[in-house]
Amino acid sequence: MLAVLHTLHPYLLSLLRIVASLVLFSYGTQKVLHFPAAENVPDVGSLSWIAGLLELTLGFLVLIGFQTRLASFVLSGLMAFAYFLRHAPQSFYPAQNGGVSAILFCFIFLFLVGAGGGPLSLDALTKRKQEVAA
Repeated sequence: MLAVLHTLHPYLLSLLRIVASLVLFSYGTQKVLHFPAAENVPDVGSLSWIAGLLELTLGFLVLIGFQTRLASFVLSGLMAFAYFLRHAPQSFYPAQNGGVSAILFCFIFLFLVGAGGGPLSLDALTKRKQEVAA
C-alpha cells in the first residue's frame, strides 16, 4: 500500500493544488465578477476587491500550474494578511473569528511554494520541454 501511495504522491500534490486554487478562485469570481451572486459585494478599488482580484488572477495561475511557486507565495501572504487584518482582531480562536479558511489557505499555498505544482501543471510541462530541447 505504501508503494501505491508513494506513486500517487505527485498526483495528489497536483490535486491539492487544483482543488485549493479552484476554491480560492471562486472567492475571487464572487468579489470581482459577482458570480455567483452575493449580497456583500465589495466596492471597486476597496481592499477586499483588490484581494478578490489577486484571488482571481493568481488563483487561476495556481489552478493551471503556471508560475505556481511565485503565485502561491503571494497568495500565502495575502491569506496571512487577511487573517490578521480581518479575523484575528475579532477573537483569538479561528473557529470563532471566521478565519479557518484563511489559515488553511495560507499554509496550503505556503506548502505549494516549496513543493511546486506537481506533474499535472504547466510548470512541469515547460520543464519537460526544456529537458527535451537540451
